[in-house]
Amino acid sequence: MLDLGSTYLQSVERNPNALAITANNVRMNYAQWFEKIKSVAGGLETMGLKHGDPVAIVCQNRWEMATLHWACQFLGLIVTPLNWRSKPDELDYCLEDSGAKALVYDGSAYEAVEASLVAQTLRRISIDEDINETTYFSSLLAATPIDGNPRASADDFSLMLYTSGTTGKPKGVPRRHRHERAAALAHVAQNLYGTGECTLGVMPLYHTMGVRSLLAMALVDGCFVCMPRFDVAGALSLIAAEKVSNLYLVPTLYHDLLAHPDFAATDLSSVTKLGFAGAPMPESLLRRLEEAFKPELFVNHYGSSEVYTMSISQNARLKAGSSGRAGINCRLRVVKLGSTNPDDRVVPMEEGQIIADLKGDESFEGYWNRPDANARSLHQGWYFTGDTGYFDADGDLFVSGRVDDMIISGGENISPVDIESVLSLHPCVDEVAVAGLADDRWGQRVVAFIKRKSEVTADELDGYCRSTDLANFKRPRDYVFVSEIPKSPVGKILRRKLVSGEYLLDAQPSPAMGIN
Repeated sequence: MLDLGSTYLQSVERNPNALAITANNVRMNYAQWFEKIKSVAGGLETMGLKHGDPVAIVCQNRWEMATLHWACQFLGLIVTPLNWRSKPDELDYCLEDSGAKALVYDGSAYEAVEASLVAQTLRRISIDEDINETTYFSSLLAATPIDGNPRASADDFSLMLYTSGTTGKPKGVPRRHRHERAAALAHVAQNLYGTGECTLGVMPLYHTMGVRSLLAMALVDGCFVCMPRFDVAGALSLIAAEKVSNLYLVPTLYHDLLAHPDFAATDLSSVTKLGFAGAPMPESLLRRLEEAFKPELFVNHYGSSEVYTMSISQNARLKAGSSGRAGINCRLRVVKLGSTNPDDRVVPMEEGQIIADLKGDESFEGYWNRPDANARSLHQGWYFTGDTGYFDADGDLFVSGRVDDMIISGGENISPVDIESVLSLHPCVDEVAVAGLADDRWGQRVVAFIKRKSEVTADELDGYCRSTDLANFKRPRDYVFVSEIPKSPVGKILRRKLVSGEYLLDAQPSPAMGIN
């Protein structure tokens, strides 16, 4: 298999004049961008960085970060992108754990870098020149370029992603060039991308979705429209101005696009393909997107940092909530909850833990420096995802949540996602998250946290649930009206914050009620 440097060269050789990246006032075709990449690679090499060295990058999505990503691929350095919102102690942990030899950062991470003890021991490169630093990105651009021949092989490590760490310390997920290229090829195939596609590059480049968008565009001589951080008005403007052809976002960002007052007046006719991942999409949002965009393709992608594509549905509107079937590089099973035996499968419609075959081309091989995590998650050649789900009678996969999110009330296993799907369809509900709170009698009681679109009471929502086919034991026993649903930077619901009370009540809440 080709390494990723050679993958980029394919686009330079096939279509050197094709627009490759736009960002603010920067517009470069593949040939022009290649000259920048070669210079940055030369600058990193001059600094003494060697094949196999991890390079940490803490910044927002910028053309400089995308350039660094490709430069590292040519040199065989391990790109280690970290969340630019990280706190100093989080940076310390990831920098030390990864063994980073250098740190590149921008102003968004300045305070955390300054307060990070480990960062002070590393060679630091600032992208912004209004920061007091000894080395700046501009010096890399001015360096003697490499000859342009890739120094890495398909078996070298390309990337180290750190998981979100919602339960304990983040885990490093090292991925080889062949893992990354296979994942990008699958992304192109499963999203039916054609030559010259254009995508909005707003999913963070420290997240698997952002990296996949970057690599996929290079495979089809496409354009990566770089956006540092999500701003709804700015995103709508970029989509229209750059004639973006596909969107690959988490459901939260789609929700925010539709809710913006400029949405209806913006020409979004260039967008023909929608894709989402990272979290389940409420059926109400799916319907609204279908009506607003009328896309030719509407993809629900289920994956992870560890195994990029686990399942894919190319027609999300056909069966709301379904994640489809195993991706072209993956085999999936659902096994009994609590089991570590890959052969301990459940029957259709029975909920269990989703597992993926580690022989898949996109699968990682184990966590970085974490034998404890490997012992929990890797069993007999299968990756135990920690996600719960089931296959329906047709063989389609439904992802119902996390093993840790499962509510056990009165001895019954209850998935929050089932309840959220029902409540999301109520016309007065803007967003909903369900969690299990401690209860002396039931062990846990089902509580729905509601962000309202318009006035509605707990009694009205309970009556609505009773009118649906939601099983009685799954009905929420309490409703809490909040101003926002707490989420991670990439839009995943943080149920642990709901359980611990880390949320703001609606300014004019209806009283939460105990419902029988």
